Order: sequence, then C-alpha cells, then structure tokens
Amino acid sequence: MESVIQTTALDYHYSRKVQTLYDIELAVERGSVYGFLGPNGSGKTTTLRLLLGLLNSQKGEIRVFGKPLHADRIAILKKIGSLIEHPSLYGHLSARQNLEIYRATYGATSGRVQEVLRIADLMDTGSKPVKRFSLGMKQRLSIALALLPDPELLVLDEPTNGLDPAGIIELRQLIRKLNKERGMTILVSSHLLGEVEKMVSHVGIIVKGRLLFQGPLQQLHDVRQSQAKLVLETSDNNAALHVLKNYRPLIIDQQLVLPYSGREQVADVAKVLGQHGLDLYLLQPKKPELEQLFIDLTSGKS
Repeated sequence: MESVIQTTALDYHYSRKVQTLYDIELAVERGSVYGFLGPNGSGKTTTLRLLLGLLNSQKGEIRVFGKPLHADRIAILKKIGSLIEHPSLYGHLSARQNLEIYRATYGATSGRVQEVLRIADLMDTGSKPVKRFSLGMKQRLSIALALLPDPELLVLDEPTNGLDPAGIIELRQLIRKLNKERGMTILVSSHLLGEVEKMVSHVGIIVKGRLLFQGPLQQLHDVRQSQAKLVLETSDNNAALHVLKNYRPLIIDQQLVLPYSGREQVADVAKVLGQHGLDLYLLQPKKPELEQLFIDLTSGKS
C-alpha cells in the first residue's frame, strides 16, 4: 500500500538538552484514517508541525505524497488541509462569511464554499453569527476552512478537545464521511483512544517521543487478544493446577488464571476438570479493555 506520509529516523531537539522526538518512523497509508495517539506532551504536535513544515526538520527524512518535503514544500502543502491550532473565526460573521474571507487565500471558488458548508453540515446555519455556534459547530467550521483547497490529505491535531459527546459524534461522522465518500487520507491526533477508535483504520502510539506501536487497528485488537486470560475457580484449585498443567496455569487471589486462546479452550478445560471429578464454580474469559491496553502501553506496563 502506498504511503502518503513516510518519515525515516526523525529526531527533533527543542534545545541541546531537550530532545522531543526519537527515531520516528511514521507510515500513513493512502486512504486510511490514522489515529496518532499519545499522552499530552508525548510529541504528537511536534511531529505534525514537522510534517507540515511549520518546524524545520533537524534529522531524518520526511516524504509526503512520495516526495521529500523540503524539495517541493509549496506544491505538497497545496494538497494538504490542516487544523493544528484553532483558526481565527470572526464571531460576528456567519459561517459562509468566514469562509468567503479565507476563500481568496486558498484560491477557492464560491462553489467550493457552498460545497464545504454542505460537507460540514453547516448549510442551515444561514446568517447565524459564529459566536452563537456550539463548540462542535465551530470545530466543524474550522475543518470546513481546512477543506477549502480540496486537499488529498487532512491533518487534525486533537480535534475532539473540549467537545461534548454530541460534538464528538458529529466530528466522527464528518471524518468518516470525508474518508469513505471522498477517499481522503486523514491523520488525526488524540490523547484518548476511546474518542478515535471508532473512526480510525490505523493507529500509531507515541510516548515520550518514541513510537511504541504502529499498525492497523485490528493489530492492536490482536495484541489485546494475546493478553486475554481464562479465570476459574474449582472445588480444589491445587488439584486443578496439576490437571491443567499443560495450560500453564497460575493461582492468583485464590483463582486459577491461564492464557486464553479461544472458545474451544473453555470447553476443553471444563471437560478435563469434569473427567477428574472437580466441580467448576467459575469459568470466565477476561480480555483487557482496549482503552486499558492503551493506558498500559503509554505508562510502560505492557
């Protein structure tokens, strides 16, 4: 699969003594929604600023659309829409009037203004001033501004910050629509996995400037599956420990715990225990929540 964004051995220092990024190897596939996740201060925004040329690259290579960023920066950036900081919105003006102000900067047509209003579901706001918009509506308008140049790649830095649940759902729907209906590649950062897991196809997890995980969301689910356990209680746990020795069980808090491999294993364990005359009081697969797995990864527990 072609990478829209590819970084190689990307490092960054804010000063001689403060290194922010370490050997970042980012790969964002064309047509994906890539969730760039990590705690606050982990290096997400620094990475995005480097990708957009807002910071000068110090070490490593950045390629966007297959070309080195430094070699053809202006042409590359014309194909990118971004929301890194909240743009200046004019509170006394309507959504359309705000877009008209920025239209000339992007070389967009009046028809494009109409189109992005429709995409962002802001057509019915009419002459309503932006100062009366909800935070979610303001965020959608900010994304509409980023869409004016009709970009191939959209880069959003923490777009769900401060939004209520309804605003998060609206934003999620907009990102899905842009990806599915228009084939747009989207790179979205967040410090909360739960807010983005329902809209991303790929995930990168960065902690203290180091990329700890990168791959399809399903791969993260597979990691979760690999950490699943089967918990059971019997009439004689010590005897069961011996009977189930092939499953590598442990006794933890008066319960037997063994690696969980699937539903067939549950049936096998129950059958073996019954054959040895052991009563079964509890038999429960336990998988870590995806959010907990993310917390463990970012806190160094996994």
